[in-house]
Amino acid sequence: MDAIPNTERRKQSLSAVLSTYGPGLLVTAAVAMAAQFLSEHYGAPAMLMALLLGIAFHFLAEEGRCVAGIELSAKLVLRIGVALLGMRISVDLLIGLGAGTILLLVSAIVATILFGLLAARLLGRGWRLALLTSGAVAICGASAAMAIAAVLPRNEFSERNLIFTVLSVTVLSTLAMIGYPIVAEYLGLDGQATGIFFGGTIHDVAQVVGAGFSVSPEAGETATLVKLIRVTMLAPVVLIFSLALRGVPQEGASIGKRAPLVPGFVLAFLVLAGFNSAGLVPVLASEVGMAISRWALLAGIVAVGMKTSLRRVLEVGGDAVALVVAETLFIAVFILAGMYYLGHS
Repeated sequence: MDAIPNTERRKQSLSAVLSTYGPGLLVTAAVAMAAQFLSEHYGAPAMLMALLLGIAFHFLAEEGRCVAGIELSAKLVLRIGVALLGMRISVDLLIGLGAGTILLLVSAIVATILFGLLAARLLGRGWRLALLTSGAVAICGASAAMAIAAVLPRNEFSERNLIFTVLSVTVLSTLAMIGYPIVAEYLGLDGQATGIFFGGTIHDVAQVVGAGFSVSPEAGETATLVKLIRVTMLAPVVLIFSLALRGVPQEGASIGKRAPLVPGFVLAFLVLAGFNSAGLVPVLASEVGMAISRWALLAGIVAVGMKTSLRRVLEVGGDAVALVVAETLFIAVFILAGMYYLGHS
């Protein structure tokens, strides 16, 4: 007797969820597909296209039926995309590079974050922006920025800083993809050294692959491998940030409310990386997971773009631009110096 009422309640509940979140999820998905289309047909970075298109549709996030779905995409969908990146990581990647190169990459990440904090203080900028930009530069560009933003204590500038960081590292990655092959040729780097340089310094994975294979297959394969090692550092860095900042209150949060000890998406990242290392993730499942991750990240950055007006992004100031450029130059010089010390040429 109760089966029909329970079924009806479930249908009504599902209908209410779809009515609340459906319009916003659909619009972010549609804009993400448009961004991917522009990327495939005109060669522009998909993340950059997603961000710019999202900003153009900012009015949808101000009021109306799309607001709740856009908010969900900017948080939950985005974090799902970051978590699924764990399916690309395995212990074999670490073993293949050698201890010296891995130590260089880890040192570069730590040094870049510390440099970012120091430079931000000298420029009069806050530590939130420093951690966001330096983490994005040091690890994997837009994906790292979104993961780090998810654990940083929020304030009134959080969304503006995230948009600025994603936009700046994507633009700088594109410039590096064009300019770094010229630098590598000028320095006389061989294929392996070129791959280490590209993979250790360019922010986003797509631009690393583009720069590497534009030089040679060896450079492309090495660059991709090195870049994935940097991606491996995403979960530990986000976890450290989360633990270190648990006591910092968020604006608008209840008194005494604290973030979870380990963010769920970081835990999922680590679990998936562990399964992949143990050979428990089938190739097909890995490919499907990475496709979902790519689309989730695109939809997430579209939603983040929709939530922030271009006017507010432009308010970030020239010193913030100087900060992210300085961090980019710092990691490039650090990696080149480390390669020279290790004898890569």
